[in-house]
Amino acid sequence: MKSINFSLILVFFLMLGCTSNKEFMVIGHRGAMGHETENTLASIQKAMDLGVDMIEIDVFKIRSGEIAVFHDERLERISNAGGNIEEYYITELRQVILDGNHRIPILQDVLKLVNNQVPLNIELKGAQTADRVNFITNYYIKQRGWSAENILISSFNWDELREMRKLNPDVAIAVLTEDEDPTKALPVAKELNAVAVNPWYKTLTAENVQKIQDEGFKVYTYTVNEPEDIALMKEYGVDGIFINYPERAM
Repeated sequence: MKSINFSLILVFFLMLGCTSNKEFMVIGHRGAMGHETENTLASIQKAMDLGVDMIEIDVFKIRSGEIAVFHDERLERISNAGGNIEEYYITELRQVILDGNHRIPILQDVLKLVNNQVPLNIELKGAQTADRVNFITNYYIKQRGWSAENILISSFNWDELREMRKLNPDVAIAVLTEDEDPTKALPVAKELNAVAVNPWYKTLTAENVQKIQDEGFKVYTYTVNEPEDIALMKEYGVDGIFINYPERAM
């Protein structure tokens, strides 16, 4: 009986696996928050070190007008302070200590660190963020050499996205949705001339992913951390996943 070359068989199956599924973008969720405190410069640097295809951050406009990079409306969960972040002045916010002895950055801090090395997805969490975010990103595009293609604006607040589109007819927009039927976001995605619809991965099927893509939109889904879910999203053919541990999808 002839011996079987198991090495050749292994190579064959590896090649088959590489060609049977579409690759997707690995998007660092709040940087690489599985490793460093979310939305901090350390988390963003860690995501870049891990080689992500894009980094996602969250922003609020605070009382003194700056755009703070933070996820929650209130500070208690991951800091030594309390209260609504939108009520803070920058001098007060600079004194807040986050878990891991980090500080809350402003949007310019993140743009300086990323330095156009990787696309940045800025999620508008708070109200009245569109105008200032647009002003800051336009400055970095026109004066600091950032590529316009490396800025993506997203939000669950569709009215804020509408305001962004009024201010900037060209910026890339992604429509975030929590709806159990993510295809319900298609009308607003068309209205905003968006590039993507960003649903929760638990709401996705191969069929609704295909339907969204057939309408001309990318599907970037959040937040996918477990290996079996990563594999399932790849099987569904999504265009990108938000993930806390980017190395799991590399």
